[in-house]
Amino acid sequence: MLFRSERAAAKEVRESRRESLLGQLEVGQVHTGKVISVTDFGAFVDLGGVDGLVHLSEMTWKPIEKPQEYFKVGQEVNVQIINIDKEHGRIALSTKRLEQDPFELMAAKYKPGQLVRATITRLTKFGAFARLQNDPEVEGLIHISEISSSKRIAHPKEAIAVGESYTMRIIKIEGDRRRIGLSIKEVDSPRYAEQDMEFYLSMSDEQ
Repeated sequence: MLFRSERAAAKEVRESRRESLLGQLEVGQVHTGKVISVTDFGAFVDLGGVDGLVHLSEMTWKPIEKPQEYFKVGQEVNVQIINIDKEHGRIALSTKRLEQDPFELMAAKYKPGQLVRATITRLTKFGAFARLQNDPEVEGLIHISEISSSKRIAHPKEAIAVGESYTMRIIKIEGDRRRIGLSIKEVDSPRYAEQDMEFYLSMSDEQ
C-alpha cells in the first residue's frame, strides 16, 4: 500500500513538473533536447520533461526518405517549437527551420534563363518534379507543356523518367511562394545563347 502511494505521489510530481514546463513553452522558442525514439513518421525529442515530435517534413530541407537517416536515439538536437496543443499535451518541433532556407539563396545564385542539371524525382499528369543537382534541397516543377518541343505528349512518362538527369532551363523563380519553374523544351532556345555559353564553359572547368 505504501509502495503504491509513493508511486502515485511520484507520478503526481512528474505530471506537475510537466504541466509547469508546458506552461513555460512558447511557439518560436529554440531548445536543446534529446531524441528518445524514432519512428517512420518522425522523431520524439525530450525537452527536459516534455516530449515533442519532429515530423519527417520538419527535419531538414535535404531530401530524406526515413527519419532514421537523420536522427538517432540519444542524439542531442536543437529544435524550434512550431505548435503547442496544450489541450492534448502535444508539441510540434522543427529542426529544418533552424537551417537556412535554400530558397532564400535562389535569387542570388540562380536567375531565369539559366541552365541547370536536375534529376527527375516524380511524375504527375500535369508535369514532373526535379531536384537541382548542385542544390538537392531545391525542387522545381516542369509543366507538361515545357517537356517536349518535338511532339505533344499526354503524360510526362512519354518523354522523361524518374531518376534520370537532364539539362533544364530555369524559366521562373518565385521565392516568396517557394516555387521554381523549369523547362526542358527551352534548353535549345537561341534567346539564351550567351548565358548558355557561360554554363557550358563552367561545366568544362569542373571536369
